Amino acid sequence: MSAVGVGHREFSTRLAEFRRTAVLVPLVDGDSPWAACWGGVRWICAFSDEAALARFGHARREADREWTYCRMPGARLLDVVVPALGAPAGVALDAGSEDGTLFPPVAGIVPERVAVVDGQGRAMRDGGAA
Repeated sequence: MSAVGVGHREFSTRLAEFRRTAVLVPLVDGDSPWAACWGGVRWICAFSDEAALARFGHARREADREWTYCRMPGARLLDVVVPALGAPAGVALDAGSEDGTLFPPVAGIVPERVAVVDGQGRAMRDGGAA
């Protein structure tokens, strides 16, 4: 099997695990997910546990800040929260760590109706255009 095939299978496994696992989502203004904009995409930050969130705060030199967060399944984050933002959005799991993973706004990861589209108006898919 090619390295691309192995990488895709590993990503698919990681995505399935993320979808069924509860993650911590930092909140701002009471109930909005903390997000960073990069490359025209809003990246909602989510963390696998409190230690990962604390490392993120430390890396941002905000270790003394009290981080308000909620816990939710990754599937809810991708299927409900991302579409509610009304703009291209993905999820950055454990941002800034060596084990971090990006779940971009492409069909197969987020609902197709909110997936980024290519220059021909087709929803981008995990691995390329539709």
